[in-house]
Amino acid sequence: MQVLQIRPLEQVSLDQERLGALYSQLGEASAEDIVCRALEELALRMSQCDRLYREQNWSDLRKNTRSLIAIADQIGMQKLAQVAGDVTRCIDAGDTNGLAATLSRLLRIGEKSLTTIWDTQDLKI
Repeated sequence: MQVLQIRPLEQVSLDQERLGALYSQLGEASAEDIVCRALEELALRMSQCDRLYREQNWSDLRKNTRSLIAIADQIGMQKLAQVAGDVTRCIDAGDTNGLAATLSRLLRIGEKSLTTIWDTQDLKI
């Protein structure tokens, strides 16, 4: 018997206009500082989401996920912000099956988004 493992692949994109506006408003050095801090915070919050889910701490998971939305939106990660909103809606609805699925998707998209923006940073926006 063979077990088929499905590995969903998601396309992520960055809102280049949002990033460009950030760089225009703040200048390159300040914008890079904000983006780097946002990336660190996103990585930390995604790790916390995973831990809070395993602890079944829905209240703190909701707070943590809501903060992900604001951070992702600030640096042009619309897909990540959208999926974080989906996670929040699952928590609010008490949908534990949906929560498991959307949280997995959030972590997958978050990881890919972080990689994408780091690659963009290497190219200098």
